[in-house]
Amino acid sequence: MAPHPDDEIIGAAALIRALKRQGTRVAVVVVSDGAASHPASLRWPARRLVAARRRESLRALRRLAIMADAVTFLGLPDGALPQQAVRCRHTLRRAVAMRRRLDLIVGPADSDAHPDHRAVAAALHGVSGKARRLHYQVWPPRSAASARGRTVAMRGGHATKRSLIRLHRTQMGVIRDDPTGFSIARHELAAFAHPIETYVEVPR
Repeated sequence: MAPHPDDEIIGAAALIRALKRQGTRVAVVVVSDGAASHPASLRWPARRLVAARRRESLRALRRLAIMADAVTFLGLPDGALPQQAVRCRHTLRRAVAMRRRLDLIVGPADSDAHPDHRAVAAALHGVSGKARRLHYQVWPPRSAASARGRTVAMRGGHATKRSLIRLHRTQMGVIRDDPTGFSIARHELAAFAHPIETYVEVPR
């Protein structure tokens, strides 16, 4: 479960790759449309930005052996998930219910600094079933694994994960006509690309 297109790579690329290599079926659900990163851009109106961000996610996931038919974009409004908590919860429940034999759900942490991430975490608490839950943290970015939790190392290390994140070009400075727009800073990229991912199990 990724709150925005790119969180699946920042938060769980190493885990996705490891699971695929051992033959596990992996599905990725991207919750929001990603339209709010550059609200004042004239060259990149919401429709173009949403389409580009979906293509970026699909391209990055393809490198991890996740094909397009295993990726679902729910299209909920970026930046407004806390205000649409009921819709978010119902939509995620439906997305989970569509997947049979589900044994693991990986999503953002309750403690994440981004409100959309916390909204997705809260919505996942309402999902019933026997699947285990793991969470990852994106914001604030951490340059090293935390002391507690399960860790997964990125095959290929820092360079591989950084190359995957860089495929999200709309978030890397390619959009230049919105001075208020979001762009991953150099120090954030270095932290996001740390080759050790940490996951904490969520009690049922």
